[in-house]
This record gives sequence, C-alpha cells and structure tokens, in this order.
Amino acid sequence: MTGMPDAPDVPAAGDASRPPRRTAPPAWVVVALACAGQFLVVLDVSVVNTALPSMRTGLGLSEQGLQWVVNAYAIAFAGFMLLGGRAGDLYGRKRMFLVGLGLFTLASLGGGLAQDDWQLLLARAVQGLGAAVLAPATLTIVTSAVPEGAARARAIATWTAVGAAGGALGGLVGGLLVEGLTWRWVLLINVPVGAVVLFAAARYLAESRAGDGRRLDLPGAVLVTAGLATLAYGISQTEAAGWTATATLVPLAAGLAMIGLFLAVEARTAAPLMPLGLLARRPVSSANVSMFLCGSAMFCMWFFMTLYAQNVLGYTPLEAGLALVPSSLAVIVGSKLAPRLMRRLGARGLAALGNLVAVAGFAWQSLMTVDGSYLTAIMFPGILMMLGAGLAATPLAALATSGAPPQEAGLVSGLVNTSRVMGGSLGLAVMSTIAAARTESSSGGTAHALTEGYALVFRTGAGVLLAGTVLMLVWLPRKAAAEVPAEVLAEAAADVPAK
Repeated sequence: MTGMPDAPDVPAAGDASRPPRRTAPPAWVVVALACAGQFLVVLDVSVVNTALPSMRTGLGLSEQGLQWVVNAYAIAFAGFMLLGGRAGDLYGRKRMFLVGLGLFTLASLGGGLAQDDWQLLLARAVQGLGAAVLAPATLTIVTSAVPEGAARARAIATWTAVGAAGGALGGLVGGLLVEGLTWRWVLLINVPVGAVVLFAAARYLAESRAGDGRRLDLPGAVLVTAGLATLAYGISQTEAAGWTATATLVPLAAGLAMIGLFLAVEARTAAPLMPLGLLARRPVSSANVSMFLCGSAMFCMWFFMTLYAQNVLGYTPLEAGLALVPSSLAVIVGSKLAPRLMRRLGARGLAALGNLVAVAGFAWQSLMTVDGSYLTAIMFPGILMMLGAGLAATPLAALATSGAPPQEAGLVSGLVNTSRVMGGSLGLAVMSTIAAARTESSSGGTAHALTEGYALVFRTGAGVLLAGTVLMLVWLPRKAAAEVPAEVLAEAAADVPAK
C-alpha cells in the first residue's frame, strides 16, 4: 500500500500570514556588499580627475566648468551626508543603501551619456546626492552584521582599507578607462557594477533601523547645500567678472543669506540636522574649523596636480594616474600610522605635525617648472602633502568626537567629514580663481602661464595650512578627552583620500 505523501510544513497557529524566515547570509557577504558601496563612493570623488582634460575637449567645458565637475559631486555629497545618515536611522539602512546606490548608478549612466556640459554637471550633483544617502549606511551595515570584538575590528579594518583603496586607485582607474576607451567610461563603469551590487544587496542585506520618531530635517539639508553651492558659484564668477561685479555679489549674498537661514532653522527645529549646541564645545568647534581649513587646501591638490601633469608636462591620462599612485598610497600610510603616533604625541601635536609635513609638500610643489622631472615635480612633494593629510585627519576626528557624548559620536564625525569636503569645495572655487587670474596676467607662453597659476595655488595652500597649524596649536585641546570608537577612526581613515 502506497504511503500518504508527506504533508507540507504548515505555519503554527497565529503565524499563517508570516512568510518563511530567510536564512541570514554569512557575515562576509554583508561586509563585502557594504564595502563595494563604499568603494564606489570614494572612487568617484577621485576617478574623474584624470579625465578632466578629455571631458573639456569632448564637451567644450570651460575652466570654471572643469572645477564644477568636481564640486557638483563634492557639494551634494557633503551637504546631504548628515541627512543621509539620519534617513538610514529612520527609514532603514538597507532601504537607504538601495536608494542611494540606485540614484548613484542612474546618475552615472546619465553623466556617461551627457551631450552638453550642463547634463554632465547635473548628473554629477545627483551622483553626490546618491553617495550621501549610500555612504553613511555602509559602515552601519558592517557594524550591525558583525558582533563586537575581534571580528568586528577586522570587518571595520576591511571597510577602511577598501574605502582608502577607492581613493588611491581613482587616478589609475580613470587613466586606464580614458586611454583605453573614452572619458565617458569613467562614469559608465559604475552602471554594471552598481547593478550587480544592487541585485545582491536587495537579496542578501537585512533591514535595520534605529528610528526614535523624530522627523527628518530636509529644510536644513537643502538650505546648507544650496547656500554653499551658491557661495562656490559666486566665488567662481570672480574669475571672469571680478569681485565687485553684480554677477559675483548677487550669488555671494544669496549664499550667505541661505547659510544664515540654515542656522536659524537649526536653532528652532526639534530635530536639527546639525545641533548648534555641539559647536559651543571647544573640541568640536576647533576640530571642525581646522578640518575645514585643511580641506580647503588639500582637496585642490589632486585637481591641479592632474592638470599640471597633462596640460604642462604632457602626460597621458594613464601616465597622470600612475604618477599620483605614490601620493595616494602615502595618505593610506599616514592614516594607518596616526593612531599609534597619537599615543606618543597627543592628538593636537600629531594634527599640527601632519599639517607641517603637508606645508613642506605644498611649498616644494610651488617650485614647479614647465620642464619639471617626475621625482621632484610630482612624486616627492605629492607624498609629503598626502602623508601630512593622513596624519592630521584621524587626530582631528578623535578630538571632535571626544567633545561629544557617546550617542553623538557618529553625528560629530559626520560633521568633521562634512567640514572637510565643504572646505575643499569652497577652496577649489577660490584656488581656481587665483590660478586663472595669475595665468591670464602671465606674459609667458601657455605652458609657462599655466605653471605660474598652478604654482601660486600651491603657495597659497601652504599659507592656508600654516595658518591652520597656528590655529590648531592655540585652539585645539591638548588631547582627546576619551577613547574614540573604532568606527569613528575608521571613517576618518577611509574618507581621507577625498580627492
């Protein structure tokens, strides 16, 4: 007699509507997906640099347009980063990971297919918005997937290294794509990679959130981003119109007004994007101002080094990318050495030392000539500049975080990263104006004039960093008040190569 077929599994009473529980994926899969998202975000800060001359030729971009290829991404990224982190807490880290990566991937497609300069700049801004939503979720996903202890430390170290590698490899990857294909693939390469990561993340990531019922401060995020973007636009207008022209004064006044309105909104809202009370604490305010000044000088280094290598020395995009690899590796070395050196020198001492190392590199780079050799005109000064950047970033993040309660550590570290990138965006606008003014006033040939403009930028950067060093020694606390969470140090180390 044939036996009865086995009855299918039936949910227990009360669980009829509950779907079968999916087996959790291995932790390494979750970490790998989060790292892939972080890699794309950091890579795209730097990968376009070697493609800038080719973009200019292909779309007829002006010098002002070139700086906005970088700034459109950076301003949107920094301006919405705090909002992106808060959105992950309220609406779910997996959901924001998918939304951010989806925006980033679609914007990459739009930028790669752009036929006019405005289309490219719009795509870069949307990329930055997607990155701002995606990036905060990646570290939270990593720490949620791995229990505390040695395993989590290894996972954070992997996340840090992958982010740093994205910055370090950006120039090389950009050079390979531009020389082997076209500049468009600097953006289009994100599409297949993003699609694969999106599919895998939707399948394997688990949802998590830490919402407490507070609303999202969207007006604050829009005001601060629009205000800083308008300020950067006004500064860039000085190149063609001068500082007293209406075309310059109107956006400068509008930008300042929006920043003022942002501060007013933050003072009144119940759940501010940036609690103003934090800035009343000396460690937080001093570290953020210091990071703003550092970013205003160091962010420009990659932009002008790439232009110098290709427009003056005649390097191909691939050669320019390879030329910057040693300095990219130097920032990783500096960020890894920083925690050890902090124990000997203190946070303030190490931040000042890192700045002085960078000052030496900027001063050396300002001696560039039209026929400079690779070792003395690019490699050695670049190593000093980025080694200093790596040494200074971690102690500044540590000092800022030590001035806030533990539950606000993530917010304060986000403020530090926002200050750095925003400083870099406004600094690039100012430095581009300085370079253009010097180039136009030079009586030499094109290469000579460009070199004079670039050299003046590095002299100015050295002066800004030297002033920042004095500020650090006077204003920064002597050392961090408490141990800094590993997640904060990891975030500082991974985001240093924001070039």
